[in-house]
Amino acid sequence: MTPSPVVAAITGTGLWNAPDVITNDELVASFNEYVELENTRNAAAISRGEAVALEPSNVEFIEKASGIRQRYVLDRRGVVDPTRMRPYFAPRPNEEMSLQVEIALGAARDALAMARREAADIDLVIIACANMQRAYPAMAIELQQALGASGYAYDMNVACSSATFGIEQAANAIRAGTSRAALVVSPEITSAHLDWRDRDSHFIFGDVCTAVVVEDAAKAKVSERFDILGTKLATKFSNNIRNNAGFLGRCEEVDRNAHDQLFVQEGRKVFKEVCPMVVEHIGGHLTQLGIEPHSVARYWLHQANLNMNLFITRKLLGADPGPERAPVILDEYANTASAGSIIAFHRNREGLAAGDIGVICSFGAGYSIGCVVVRRVQ
Repeated sequence: MTPSPVVAAITGTGLWNAPDVITNDELVASFNEYVELENTRNAAAISRGEAVALEPSNVEFIEKASGIRQRYVLDRRGVVDPTRMRPYFAPRPNEEMSLQVEIALGAARDALAMARREAADIDLVIIACANMQRAYPAMAIELQQALGASGYAYDMNVACSSATFGIEQAANAIRAGTSRAALVVSPEITSAHLDWRDRDSHFIFGDVCTAVVVEDAAKAKVSERFDILGTKLATKFSNNIRNNAGFLGRCEEVDRNAHDQLFVQEGRKVFKEVCPMVVEHIGGHLTQLGIEPHSVARYWLHQANLNMNLFITRKLLGADPGPERAPVILDEYANTASAGSIIAFHRNREGLAAGDIGVICSFGAGYSIGCVVVRRVQ
């Protein structure tokens, strides 16, 4: 008798919030003070036409462009200091737990508790996020040790699609039998790679960490779970979202605070190119699974920009989905890179009945798109 195929399921999610909040009003006040200081310092060059005066920002521009109203950050003091414009992080000795693993622990433990799993049940740990604080040893291996998990662990970076790509890797390991239960964690310290001096992007990101437990549905300890019906990933190279920071910088004599060593993007080009790609990607994936877009009860999309999410869901559904069907959390959290769609899933999965279908989808630099289609089981 042929054994039934293994079904991978999401049985637990966790969320860690950064301790500080910066509202748009506070951020704009800080940015505009920085602009005034810079324009005063460069006044002579500006008057000679050798430099361009910086433009101030405003709350209306931020909220219209993005839908963001505030963001959580690990260190507010350094960000809103107009003479610094970046967080303060104290260096830690090798013997002390790294910052990323420290915040990862909170989300990981919450996800394990929801799944009613012990750390010893986990034999695969993946840290999947947009930026790692070091090259090696892998952050995931440090987290594996801190939790007391077994098996193996590795880091992966697919920018804002890291979490969904990580979920596919975890699901594949479960189906292949190389893992019993996996943990995908996304500690996004985005405040460290954001250029807070750039008017077009200084408002975009916030800090957070999410975690997801993926395991064999037949062996789950909880009755409420989300079976993974399918995953679909895609990448296409583009320079329109880029961060050039890397280990070659010391050899190239670059300034680590230079604009291109931080997050940079051509926002209008990204919108124009990525949104149709995401619509086609989700639609094609649902077609492969025999599911109509209108029958999807909830879309947990990447939380980068409200206008992008509205474009995508309107194209898929032919109408405005409303906040319940396509929940938005970026007004509170801002863009949290790969963690955004997982926050939306974690905080907005109530009200679904057994058998309801949902889509978790992320998209970002690369370009990269990750789609995870799930069905609620109770």
